[in-house]
Amino acid sequence: MPLVNVKLIEGVFTPNQKQEMIRKLTDAMVSIEGENMRPVTWVVIEEIKSGDLGIGGNPLTTNDAKALAAGKSKD
Repeated sequence: MPLVNVKLIEGVFTPNQKQEMIRKLTDAMVSIEGENMRPVTWVVIEEIKSGDLGIGGNPLTTNDAKALAAGKSKD
């Protein structure tokens, strides 16, 4: 039974966006493993506290992630 674990910084994605992620990730797995596996394909979204995730030794906050999504670089 497949388990897809997605980790996101808290407050970046809306509940609707997270629901869409669950649907689309399930669809992607089912396209590989077959429709019979849909009922046992798990997608878990975990939110990480702002600043508790780092890239290249630098913490990333909710505001940083939103700025990146808007096409702005992190200063």
